[in-house]
Amino acid sequence: MNWKPRATIVGALVAGAVALGGVAIPLTNHPKFCASCHTIAPSYESWAKSSHKEVTCVACHVRPGLEGWIHDKAWAGTKDVAVYLFGTPTDPHNLRGAVDSNVCLSCHRNILRVSEVAPRDLPPPVKDVGLVMSHRRHMEAFGARGQGEGCTTCHSGVVHEQPIKGYPIVIPRGHVSADSKPWYPDHPEGSYLRTRALNDCFRCHDGKAEHQGRVLDRKCETCHLPDKIKEFLSF
Repeated sequence: MNWKPRATIVGALVAGAVALGGVAIPLTNHPKFCASCHTIAPSYESWAKSSHKEVTCVACHVRPGLEGWIHDKAWAGTKDVAVYLFGTPTDPHNLRGAVDSNVCLSCHRNILRVSEVAPRDLPPPVKDVGLVMSHRRHMEAFGARGQGEGCTTCHSGVVHEQPIKGYPIVIPRGHVSADSKPWYPDHPEGSYLRTRALNDCFRCHDGKAEHQGRVLDRKCETCHLPDKIKEFLSF
């Protein structure tokens, strides 16, 4: 085979790959493609009813940049498809979809402002409970611990869970045991998502653990204004 036919074949293969990618990438970026896997379908259904329903799956689960696309999209996505077609997919109640905190902060960076004490500066519904804790200090503490914690340590249920105890919004799971109302998640006993849903702020704020020389109080007033939080919790 001389050079010209070989170059033509190579060129045709490259052009075909580019064309295929031009069609496949937008298709696989769509949430409905993710939902075509029955394991992901429950996550899709909860996302479609969440406050993030205008944000696509890849916007949160694929980090920006070439490295993020190769690892989170191309590699992880191909592996998931292979498992779905030829292996045993993970049970929906044991899914562990990671979301990098930098992805969250690309939209919510204003939450890291130093002062969060003034309710007038907070967006609803956060202002309704008078937030006085610092997200920045928590992010710094997570970084110091080095255990992979971040935004989803407290906010993992915002997109893929249902409101609990009649609250109008999906509040961080730290509020599970903050009042006397009994509540248990729908996930099966022993599943990852059930365990995650039952975790709360008090696993760190237990009245014993310390950070920067201060004991982490086991009190709702540590994070919220007392006169406002009583409107939401029945003590």
